[in-house]
Amino acid sequence: MRIRGSLWIATAALIAAAGARADGAAPPGRTIAYVVTNLSWALESTPEMTECPHGLNDGVREQFKLLFPESAGNKRTLVDTQLRRQVESYQPTTAPDTLPFLEGEGPVAPGVDLDDVAGPEDFTSPDGARGIDNQMHRVLGCIANYRAPDGPIRFFEDEMVLRENYNRIIVQLVGVDSLADDPDVDVMFFRGRDKVLVDAGGLKALPGGTQRIDTRWGGRYIRRTRGRIDKGVLTTEPVDLLYPWDAFYMPTDQYMWGARLQLKLTPEGAEGLIAGYTDVETWYMHMLRNWSAHYQSYGRSSGPSIYKAMRRLADGIPDPVTGANRAISSALAAKFTEVRVLPFSGAEVAAIAEAKPGVPYRGMPAPRPAAEELAETRGSPPRTTNGSVPGNP
Repeated sequence: MRIRGSLWIATAALIAAAGARADGAAPPGRTIAYVVTNLSWALESTPEMTECPHGLNDGVREQFKLLFPESAGNKRTLVDTQLRRQVESYQPTTAPDTLPFLEGEGPVAPGVDLDDVAGPEDFTSPDGARGIDNQMHRVLGCIANYRAPDGPIRFFEDEMVLRENYNRIIVQLVGVDSLADDPDVDVMFFRGRDKVLVDAGGLKALPGGTQRIDTRWGGRYIRRTRGRIDKGVLTTEPVDLLYPWDAFYMPTDQYMWGARLQLKLTPEGAEGLIAGYTDVETWYMHMLRNWSAHYQSYGRSSGPSIYKAMRRLADGIPDPVTGANRAISSALAAKFTEVRVLPFSGAEVAAIAEAKPGVPYRGMPAPRPAAEELAETRGSPPRTTNGSVPGNP
């Protein structure tokens, strides 16, 4: 009985301590860090597909058959078919798409109000917030590769966040008086160097692992901003983020202008959104390097059509010379687990102070003019009044 009583007292003490932390007590040293374990583009993906009333988009293989139909009198050459499509993929233009593209529709999409304006193109979030800016939903919302829960590219990109060390994004909060309410906290972004602690199955991230920060190769990812915690939700001020995100061991980065976090915090982890304006050229380079036409065909996506849609729907960061928007409003659904970042050495402190932020990819050095592509696509399948290709429902 004495042993049982001791165990009960010890258990009660642990529960009380956990309750105190959950109620918003300051973390040890007023510092807490989280590492990203799951990442995917935040889209409205309902089982009924109400956001895709016309169905899902065609992929590269379906488009190829429409553009170059087989017939007895139709001689197809490698240059005029496969190589032409590769040029259109790797050097796309803003010329109108000769093939139909189905946008994500509906009034609802996850995200954040990035411009403090409720415009006609804005959405309402699933929890009722108005003025949501997420044009990325229009681009990716009706592409099977990116839809929840089982889009192939969505699945693999999310899985690789935890598996590959290159993707080790760390968010550290400093000067935290309470995880429930704190009007001013310091927020740092780093790239970590170590694997995430996982359970015996190797798929579930566990809190409490340790991380070293990467100041040698990861200096370009270091950022700093301010934030506030209100009712357990961290909201940060906008900051331009370069962050690592590769799949299948092809190191690539993404760039988000004016990124802000909106995360529900606990002592063991965090979950919510990273929202901002995603740089179109950087995103497209990431997609091409990680997902060849073979992989794009898994979930019926097409690089050239995606690029044209992104450029057409881009709604932020106008080019200072041309005035064309370079970025598209977007949101990432993110999950984090708590980690213990090892104390910085003197050299690391100096490296953080001297870190030079990374920059977005500026695109092909000699982009093709739209007129060139338009000349090449003469004779492509005509479009009906509703934008579809005859014979392609």
